[in-house]
Amino acid sequence: MSRYTSATDADRTAMLEAIGVSSVDELFADIPAELRLGRDLDLPAGLSEQEVYTLLRDIAARNVSAEEEVSFLGAGMYDHYVPALVESIILRSEFLTPYTPYQPEVSQGSLQVMFEYQTAISELTGLPVSNASVYEGPSAVGAAGYVAKLANRRTRFVASRALHPHARETLETMSHGYGTSVTEVPLRDGATDVEALREAVDEDTAAVFVQQPNFLGAVEDLEAIAPVAKETGALLVVHCDPLPLALLKTPGECGADIAVGEGQSLGNRLDFGGPSFGFFAATEALLRRMPGRISGETVDVDGRRGFVLTLQTREQHIRREKATSNICTAQALNALAGVIYLSWLGRRGIVELAELMIQRTAYARERLAGLEGVRLVHEQPVVREFAVALDAPVERVIDRCFAEGVNPGFPLVHDYPEIENGLLVAITEQRTREDIDRLAGVLGAAVRESRTTPSPLAMASVDGERAD
Repeated sequence: MSRYTSATDADRTAMLEAIGVSSVDELFADIPAELRLGRDLDLPAGLSEQEVYTLLRDIAARNVSAEEEVSFLGAGMYDHYVPALVESIILRSEFLTPYTPYQPEVSQGSLQVMFEYQTAISELTGLPVSNASVYEGPSAVGAAGYVAKLANRRTRFVASRALHPHARETLETMSHGYGTSVTEVPLRDGATDVEALREAVDEDTAAVFVQQPNFLGAVEDLEAIAPVAKETGALLVVHCDPLPLALLKTPGECGADIAVGEGQSLGNRLDFGGPSFGFFAATEALLRRMPGRISGETVDVDGRRGFVLTLQTREQHIRREKATSNICTAQALNALAGVIYLSWLGRRGIVELAELMIQRTAYARERLAGLEGVRLVHEQPVVREFAVALDAPVERVIDRCFAEGVNPGFPLVHDYPEIENGLLVAITEQRTREDIDRLAGVLGAAVRESRTTPSPLAMASVDGERAD
């Protein structure tokens, strides 16, 4: 009901009679009395459409986008340039509005998009099969755990501490439902401690989870990790950033059984947190246990090339209590943006992009490490992201950088409290050498000033708060 209309007593009585009850209370008869509130909800009056619009407009105005500041924020979501080509294609009605392609005779375009996307992900990860995407990176990690449990019927997961915190949290949450547990392996100089991993893996380990590059930016030695992870029959799951795979050895080449990751950096804008997509690739041995939809290539009765959903039934996606996943129709639109972006880059372009990120990241790392009060958290090789520790309260430093129109990166204090005043700095092709020099100047000044003085934003009013 809106604030201007309400049901009359006669209307209410008629509705109750139509469903065969005498009072509203009867509708809640199965709920024990001690669990009922027993009074009206203490809610403010509703707002009109115009008032809601004004309220949301004012809230949105408090946000600061990557278009309005020089942003070095990453931690899984990155400010890459998205070519106009992506939006011009994904906004076409045949891609924007279709239902899940259960009827291949009228869905060849959607099915071919899924097939081409799967091919691209397989090539990036070095694994032979891919699904047509899942929701996002962390849920892909959780789904990989379920696949591993189905594959070897074991009840333990071993995860590197450098696995993305959201992925670790998702794995732990979903593990509760799977009847499994998660053991965390510590780091040594910013990378997974291989000896600690060896001690953690046992005969009941279903899968080992690592990230490449890891959350602190370090390139992991997957070829050293793989035999340790798999010597007892556990699966190796690699959560990977897709763009660095243009230069790094693929998870498949290094012995991974499953490669998953966040697809936002492939043609999907930041958009204040989403939406994005997750990718999921695996060995052929795990093909029938993979979550989500899979598009296969076939021929019709006349021998013409065609595409169809394969290896799974419709019930896989609509009967949640028996399905290994519950993926929705519209998710394919984000994956379509990914395959358009990869096609736009091409085989050479993605290599050039990765090389550019490595060069600018090396320059940024050298510039920041040379600042007084700033030191590197680790010395491992990096591609697009690296961690530093500050000799000043990190939140105070970030506030001072915000005031200068620079977002210096992601504070590590909540996820890695052992790294005192840690800051994760991300580089994309959007950040020029001039931007990096500006970061160095602003960050250096902020560290000096923040050692003894209060934050310039500490006393900001609620109305003036930043709302990232």
